Amino acid sequence: RMTDVADHPDVTSNYPVISEALLLSASPQIRNMASIGGNLLQRTRCGYFRDVHTACNKREPGTGCSAIHGENRMHAILGTSSSCVATHPSDLAVALVALDASLRLQSGAKERLVKLDDFYLLPGDTPNRENQLQPGELITEVRVPSLPWARKSTYLKIRDRESYEFALTSAALALDIDGDTIRDVRIALGGVGTKPWNLPEVRPALAGQPLKEETFTTAAKLAVNGAKPLSQNGFKVELVQRTIVRALMKLGDLA
Repeated sequence: RMTDVADHPDVTSNYPVISEALLLSASPQIRNMASIGGNLLQRTRCGYFRDVHTACNKREPGTGCSAIHGENRMHAILGTSSSCVATHPSDLAVALVALDASLRLQSGAKERLVKLDDFYLLPGDTPNRENQLQPGELITEVRVPSLPWARKSTYLKIRDRESYEFALTSAALALDIDGDTIRDVRIALGGVGTKPWNLPEVRPALAGQPLKEETFTTAAKLAVNGAKPLSQNGFKVELVQRTIVRALMKLGDLA
């Protein structure tokens, strides 16, 4: 269950970003019942996907995307297509993508290992296909690399209310530092992408740089390269940059 993993001492000590992401998900009642695999496979919370009376390519391919010209404040600005702009809802997935986690998928005697970042698919012209899971396959294992500096990690979630709410923006970060210098960083975003949004291109912009707010601000601008805001969610372009900077300030003990 989500609560069991969030409270496990090995997770809280070695992968705090995972524990924090889980505890900021859903409600206590749901966390006490929901499984890890179920969380990773949950469908989008887009209102048009949930409303069977509206056009939605994810629910019914070829009918159109009502969100593009409709209510789209909560929708994605990264990884979108003309077929779908829905965000991925899992907080846990964002944390796991940041840590370069993999899934073991099994069907009968056959099994395969897939990077979580590759497991989730961009909508393209087939938004109804959200991941690589094949009929008959089950998630049997979540594998997280042993990174000593994952102990210095965090999950920051910005939302309209303090609990039981999906992210406007979120950031999962793990920081490797040597004194006042950044050696490496892992960053993934939630609330802004059609899948948990990995940011490998930000790593070289931070590696070797000093722990300063100016450094973080410059690197955060790279996170929104290619962003395509809609009529009501343009605020996410700036908000997600501030989310990254704030999380880095926290990890760098500068906040």
